Amino acid sequence: MSNENKRIMVDMSATLIHHGHIRLLKQAKNLGTVIVALTTDDEIKKAKGYIPELTYENRKEILLSIKYVDEVIPSNWLIDEIFLKKNNIDLLVHGHDNSNPIDKEKLVIFNRTKGISSTQLRERVLKNHYS
Repeated sequence: MSNENKRIMVDMSATLIHHGHIRLLKQAKNLGTVIVALTTDDEIKKAKGYIPELTYENRKEILLSIKYVDEVIPSNWLIDEIFLKKNNIDLLVHGHDNSNPIDKEKLVIFNRTKGISSTQLRERVLKNHYS
């Protein structure tokens, strides 16, 4: 199977899009067609305890405008084998902090971009706003 026929899933919340996200998506695109499993608003609230700055639909719109993204689908916080099979996914791409319960042969781990995360951005904004 050629890379262009492989379906590559990248799961993310994309609450605050940054260059680390873009780098991850670019690496995934080198492996095939990129499908972003975008965490729903309710799942973010359950997992992280806050309502995302942008709604699911706003985050989806932004992701679909990125040239490395071919499709965006709603997802739970964790991706499992059933979700991969249902969406005909060949590989799941994630940062080194992966906690998705899937087989290792279907997982590609890329290093996270140092010095950046949505959590760090959120904390920086709050610190600057309230200091």
